[in-house]
Amino acid sequence: GEIDLLILSKVQARYPGVTINNDVIEPSADQILKYKERVAETSNLENVKFTWHEETSYEYESRMKAEKKSKKWDFIHMIQMLYYVKDVPAAIRYFHSLLEAQAKLLIILVSGERTSGWGTLWKKYSSSFPLDDLSSYVSSADIKRILDSAGLKYQLHELPSYMDITSCFIEGNTDGELLLDFLTETYEFSKTAPPELKRQVMEELRKPECSEKRDGKVLFNNNLSVIVIEP
Repeated sequence: GEIDLLILSKVQARYPGVTINNDVIEPSADQILKYKERVAETSNLENVKFTWHEETSYEYESRMKAEKKSKKWDFIHMIQMLYYVKDVPAAIRYFHSLLEAQAKLLIILVSGERTSGWGTLWKKYSSSFPLDDLSSYVSSADIKRILDSAGLKYQLHELPSYMDITSCFIEGNTDGELLLDFLTETYEFSKTAPPELKRQVMEELRKPECSEKRDGKVLFNNNLSVIVIEP
């Protein structure tokens, strides 16, 4: 809910006093609880009506279709979430169909450009990472292909971002091990990965294609793409 509340504050500033209906689709009960706690601590939300749906985007879509409901929206965002969707083209197609005439669909995810450390790391090693069914590697390059083939109009903006991964290179460092899990999408990568794979990944992470060294730190290129899709 952190980003949602930032977005809502911008909308409220632009349209003071207007009632805002904010529907949240989130399968994790824990994340919904954290979102509700954040809302409870935030002032000036009197004109915002929150509805929480504890379900995946696919479950929401299936339920809406079964109930023959088709609610239209002025703004829909998918920020860092398409990695967890089984059928990305279908999800984009469905939520795009819910846009009002002047609405926007916002997607933010890792950049597919060569400047992205994610792109470099995953192109080389994704087949070696034991990905579970929860997530998959999707970048802006994949989304662009989907949108182009569907004939949808969109704007693309690159969002420069760096992540300090220095602790990954400190043996036994807890934060570093968690960061490695995050980068490889692998639980306890440091402990479970074959030694040769771990060596190659650690070497790759230091290369200029993935990271840059600055002030004694290793900064991973975490560039994101912002895609704004027209109705």
